Amino acid sequence: MRLRHPAGSVVHLAYCTNVHPAEDLAGIHEQLTGVAARVRALTGAGRLGLGLWLSRRAARALRDDPAELARLRARLDEQGLEVVTLNGFPYGGFHDEVVKLRVYRPDWAEPERLAYTLDLAEILTALLPDDVTEGSISTLPLAWRTGWTPAKAAAVNANLAVLARGLRALAERTGKTIRVGFEPEPGCIVETTPQAVALLGGADLDYLGVCLDACHLAVGLEEAADAAALGLPVVKLQVSSAVEAPPGGQQALAAYVEERYLHQTRCAAGYTDDLPEALAGELPTDLPWRTHFHMPLHAAPPAPLTTTSSYLEDLLRLLVTPASPHGDLAAPLTRHLEVETYTWSVLPGPVDIAEGIAAELDWTRRRLAALGLKEI
Repeated sequence: MRLRHPAGSVVHLAYCTNVHPAEDLAGIHEQLTGVAARVRALTGAGRLGLGLWLSRRAARALRDDPAELARLRARLDEQGLEVVTLNGFPYGGFHDEVVKLRVYRPDWAEPERLAYTLDLAEILTALLPDDVTEGSISTLPLAWRTGWTPAKAAAVNANLAVLARGLRALAERTGKTIRVGFEPEPGCIVETTPQAVALLGGADLDYLGVCLDACHLAVGLEEAADAAALGLPVVKLQVSSAVEAPPGGQQALAAYVEERYLHQTRCAAGYTDDLPEALAGELPTDLPWRTHFHMPLHAAPPAPLTTTSSYLEDLLRLLVTPASPHGDLAAPLTRHLEVETYTWSVLPGPVDIAEGIAAELDWTRRRLAALGLKEI
């Protein structure tokens, strides 16, 4: 979906397809003609934006076969779908029975991560709509925090330099600018926006920046205003909410314990890498907890639990309709918005994924309309 910003620029809204389990091209085509087509019909969108997730296997197949890449672009066009952003965080196996810490491998110290991301950038230049010259890719926040050494930091910095040079050369060759955003996440070496500034501030900011995930920032207890003013390019905003438990109500979170994904949990006095440890007594219960479990944007969980949707709304306002130094309306700090609730398959109770995604997109559209953005 495209929306016209009051300052004149176009803002792109998409939903992220990492919610779907396909790892090969056949499965991706099935997504486009199946759930994505249904979401488009439910939303009434003229063109539905996708934040496309391509596994390493799918990306390699597209890189190696220009005919397959052309076929994918044609399928997007025929289904009324468009791609301006890719989710390059999961390398593969994102819907395996157990993912947990495996989602952070390979990390940015490993050559496989660099090669995968450069392949995604090349692919995105071919998938961009004809009238769009800028694309974005989100990626992991360098690495999980354990095992971080000076040698690993040096390897990461070397890979980021190669990445930036590759993106610059790609822009010169194709006329399409692809930017990569590193996504701060609790427990990682880039956990907060200040850490992003410290570790990425010396990078080539023409092509590298951050992807801000509202769920992650809320779990990190970051003020929305601080995150919006971090000073690095915001390549993409992931529109997401965390689940929050009030003091004394934390046992209600037991319904969200599951084996596939990591659910980092934080309160003002502590942190655990996963929800079971918090529920086992590692966090005090006299303070509210926030848990890294992406919740549907439009639906409240059963009481006493709530979500961080008000935090998300603040972040949307600050990033999409910032005030200029003169007090008038400035251009948006990011023009790529991606609804990223990938947890539908592990939510308690039955769900209709297409209906849920459509409702989330409608929730987001209404809030953007309230900020003065109009669909085009």
